Amino acid sequence: MPLLSDSDDFHPTVGVIALTGCDGSGKSTLAAKLVAHLREQRPTEALYLGQSSGRIAEWIRTLPLIGPRFNAYLLRKSDQVHDKPSMPPGNVAALVIYMLSRWRAHKFRRMLAMCRRGVLVVTDRYPQAEIPGFYCDGPQLAKTEGGNWWIRRLRASEQRLYQWMASSVPALVIRLNVDAETAHARKPDHKMASLRQKVATLPTLRFNGARILDLDGRDDQGAILDRSLRAVSTAVPLLST
Repeated sequence: MPLLSDSDDFHPTVGVIALTGCDGSGKSTLAAKLVAHLREQRPTEALYLGQSSGRIAEWIRTLPLIGPRFNAYLLRKSDQVHDKPSMPPGNVAALVIYMLSRWRAHKFRRMLAMCRRGVLVVTDRYPQAEIPGFYCDGPQLAKTEGGNWWIRRLRASEQRLYQWMASSVPALVIRLNVDAETAHARKPDHKMASLRQKVATLPTLRFNGARILDLDGRDDQGAILDRSLRAVSTAVPLLST
């Protein structure tokens, strides 16, 4: 029996304004401002579509006795997958990665339900199936090679999961571009290597042919908001065609 059996309908264009870009590009700030402005015109909600590994790690760390040690173990395994993708992950690491993807899919279904109710959804990040790796919101197990039958099964199931999510094309993708140095100055707790990877990779994503607005995340926030709102006013009418 397959691990994944989704029966959700295919949605060629959904009522979503997806914000993408490197950490420190200003996605969260822009998302909050867009929601505040768009709510004056129609029901609008914000939704974070990352895999939430940081938030889950914080929760694990609070567990009594085993929390800190288990969290440190998972972080080591996660770093190994990121830094040495040619090495097959162990069973525990593969399962944790897969469950993070399932959690992202759970939030994605919530997003689709909101769209069906007529809510315009502004997302921070958006899953894609073009390039593997959580760093760019793709399937993480696809970065790895080999492994036993269980890991190969999880990898194939995760890939199908991301292909399903990517089949729902946002009405508009707003991509905030910054250089790695700017991103690191804004997010000094992030590894420079991961920021460089995101800066190099994210501009190449096409999101299944979605309409994409590329903006410089270093520009004045007011100018970024104005350009974004103009693009939204053009893209949103497409949802009714």
